Amino acid sequence: MVTKTKISPEVIKATRAAGGKRQAAISVGIDRNKAYLVDEAVKLIKERAKSKFDETVEIAMNLGVDPKHADQMVRGVCNLPNGSGRTSRVAVFARGAKAEEAKAAGADVVGAEDLVEIVSKGTINFDRCIATPDMMGLVGRLGKVLGPRGLMPNPRVGTVTMDVVGAVKGAKGGSVEFRVEKSGIVHAGVGKASFTESALVENIKAFVDAVVKARPQGSKGTYLKKVSLSSTMGPGFKLETSSVTSGAAAN
Repeated sequence: MVTKTKISPEVIKATRAAGGKRQAAISVGIDRNKAYLVDEAVKLIKERAKSKFDETVEIAMNLGVDPKHADQMVRGVCNLPNGSGRTSRVAVFARGAKAEEAKAAGADVVGAEDLVEIVSKGTINFDRCIATPDMMGLVGRLGKVLGPRGLMPNPRVGTVTMDVVGAVKGAKGGSVEFRVEKSGIVHAGVGKASFTESALVENIKAFVDAVVKARPQGSKGTYLKKVSLSSTMGPGFKLETSSVTSGAAAN
């Protein structure tokens, strides 16, 4: 029998008060109505990232699309020039020589029928998933397991490929997959607060550029409606879109 520890209302109140004071402190000097230039926002985010862990810098992009329509789906991959700052566990479905190439490239989990069986039972100890084309007949059976977790290999984002070495190194080195949500928002981590300002700005611009290039044919009107930036525990900053991409590309 598991005994639950009760937390007193006083402790809960004190914890909330402490969190509120922290948020108030790091929000001083921020204009909620202002659209900041990307380098200005990055500087403010780094100044306010005071957590004991290395906070992730996250971007959110509000797009002028309706993902309910197939011709307005936005999906792709971006190779961040300075990496993501995150170490990903990579699984590769491959046989023979390609399996050996994947292992040599640094894949954490490599297999074929044996790996399919393991994953089908719900054991998923990886963050990214790659497969060679000949394996998709088997991997396709795992759609209900991998799909909801966003792990299903897809040729559109380079995770169904014969170039397993490039795919593994990309996944390990900072490639970030993105997919628009039902609300029309794309979000992703684009680095860590410990990165230099120039490295973060370069990553942010590369990610925005990748999302803009992935604009679907069915998108009409303004494509890039709003872009905001924040750290894991920090306040959000609305960005001036012209500072992260060309105006023509966003409209």
